[in-house]
Amino acid sequence: MRRPTGPDGSGSLGEDGDSIPGFVAGEVGDVTGRSLLHLTCGTGHEALAWARRGAAQVVGVDASESAVDLARDLAADLGMPPERAAFVVADVYDAAVAVPDLSYDVVLSAPGSLSGLPDVERWAETAAALVAPGGFLHLAEVHPLTAVLDEPVSPPGAPPPEDLADGAQWTAETHGAEVLGATTDFDDGPRDGGPGLRRQHSVAEVVSAVAAAGLRIDFLHEHDAGPYRILECLRHDEDGLFRLPPDRPAVP
Repeated sequence: MRRPTGPDGSGSLGEDGDSIPGFVAGEVGDVTGRSLLHLTCGTGHEALAWARRGAAQVVGVDASESAVDLARDLAADLGMPPERAAFVVADVYDAAVAVPDLSYDVVLSAPGSLSGLPDVERWAETAAALVAPGGFLHLAEVHPLTAVLDEPVSPPGAPPPEDLADGAQWTAETHGAEVLGATTDFDDGPRDGGPGLRRQHSVAEVVSAVAAAGLRIDFLHEHDAGPYRILECLRHDEDGLFRLPPDRPAVP
């Protein structure tokens, strides 16, 4: 999803220090010398991994003060000053006024980030406004139909699905876990949308919001794996991603 140009074309870091899923790395491509903004960055592991891959500057935004504090500590441990890796506390809707620069070459949004947001159009407008001319937005998100494949992995004490309102999923504020892809383990309180609620947004809703925000859709890919174990049946593969076991039918 790219910002049109003018006519002239203008987790744990792990042993290898990289927590970026292979399919995300392949789609984003080489970031050497580019500025990168990670929305809903959690503890900053993935943002810092992009810095290790050559990004000239990475900035992470997260609503959790505890997560951002840890991200800053991790950056310091890696010898990255704020000019190279900066992390700010802000609601994602306020990112444009919270980050140090007006725009970035690459804007990233990780799986599960949209599930806590009630207004996808507002999110898309915010993200698009932060994309520099010639830059792009990369969104990796959990498919809204994933939950029908098996029982979701829920935090301890979660109520049964039938007790939830339509379109909502539960997260324990005191546990900090998000059903659709946790990024932090902190309890700084609920984000916009109400206490502990996760929302499903359709593919059409998200794609339409991004297009309406002024970005061009370059591709829409579907993958058979993800970085989180969000369903009970998923198995951890050698590439670090979670997939359906071989004895389960393939999903079209």
